[in-house]
Amino acid sequence: MNRVTPIDARMLERFEQGYAARPELNVMSNAVSRTALPDAAFVPAAAAKLRMDFSVLVKTNNITNQKQSGRCWMFAALNTMRFAVMKKLDLDTFELSQNYTLFYDKLEKANYFLESILETLEEPTGGRLMAHLLMAPLNDGGQWDMFCSLIEKYGVVPKDAMPETACSSATREINGYMTRKLREFACTLREGHRNGKALEELRGEKEGMMQTIYNMLCIALGKPPKTFTLEVRNKKKEFLRDEGLTGKEFFQKYIGWDLSQYVSLINAPTADKPYHRTYTVKFLGNVVEGRPVKYLNLPVEDLKAAAIAQMKDGQPVWFGCDVGQCSLREGGVMDLEAVKADELFGTQFSMDKAQRLDYGESLMTHAMVFQGVDLDENGSPTRWRVENSWGKEAGENGYYVMSDEWFTQYTYQVVVNKKYLTAQQAEELSQEPIPLEPWDPMGSLA
Repeated sequence: MNRVTPIDARMLERFEQGYAARPELNVMSNAVSRTALPDAAFVPAAAAKLRMDFSVLVKTNNITNQKQSGRCWMFAALNTMRFAVMKKLDLDTFELSQNYTLFYDKLEKANYFLESILETLEEPTGGRLMAHLLMAPLNDGGQWDMFCSLIEKYGVVPKDAMPETACSSATREINGYMTRKLREFACTLREGHRNGKALEELRGEKEGMMQTIYNMLCIALGKPPKTFTLEVRNKKKEFLRDEGLTGKEFFQKYIGWDLSQYVSLINAPTADKPYHRTYTVKFLGNVVEGRPVKYLNLPVEDLKAAAIAQMKDGQPVWFGCDVGQCSLREGGVMDLEAVKADELFGTQFSMDKAQRLDYGESLMTHAMVFQGVDLDENGSPTRWRVENSWGKEAGENGYYVMSDEWFTQYTYQVVVNKKYLTAQQAEELSQEPIPLEPWDPMGSLA
């Protein structure tokens, strides 16, 4: 039996002596007694170098606010799409309904979860897979491909066609009640299987379960419109009306993107994911018949090049990152040199990007939109302009500035049109994806 080393009185005494030998640590302790840790670690001179000026800039709009919900991936995606509506209709601003996509995402996620339960009836309840599935049956987060599956099936509608509700703006409570029901339904299906019920009988029961979920969503979020009337006034003060539109018709008529042309590039420099290969994630999705999640893993400089190329064409870029690392909400700074926690605590945080992924220190937590980049005389990026969805109070009127090194270390995914890929990358994208385990960090939801 291996010996253990407990913390005893002598060890504590050595710790105390070690702390006392470094009086600068006591200064730091005094500094943070009335100051939040990120503020105490803030380096104003470093932040000052990140000016809100950019050599490549995409037109900006009114800032959106996801409030107390985890819909950043939806907000970011819809914020990229509204550009097309504004351009086509010559509008100063426009906003698409995030509640509409939330309704159908929750409905589809519930169905996806119950289908996953039916697929895993022989799995042990206490096993890792079941623990993963039951942990969060329908949380707010998502991936780009999941968003595309929703849009291809249901389209989008203007915000005034399905406005926000108290539950869409603060999703914790409705998520809790729906999660409770879905775990109950999972228990019912699995116990039915153990009692000898056939799969088709269980599927019949599942439809009744989905009726309950649909009812709960209608109560919390409102019933989505089958058709609506678009009414806007353009920059010339002309009033425009288009009646009887469905969500899919609106998308096709006023956005018109071929979503199959938009692809996810990731930077995951871990040993188990060689570059220039494609990957998918088991049991990750929402629309069961929709497109599966698919990534092409590339060096981070390739992600930057593709994002820059798309913005030079006047199109914003959806991206996913670990937003909580070395970033400040006030002022909107995302910079390794502007938040020096190592100096605050007198230690070095030395893991690299791959190690942080492997050991659970970092993963994609948030999606936002690149709206600009500053390039030096050699065409290399120095800083990036970011549109967030936390309202105007966050950052500088809702916008953030990201250093290029922060991009390197904490940006994991960008979505671009295929036309901005190299010929080699386009060929690599056609590979059959390697399936990753459901708990892989690349399976995280923004």
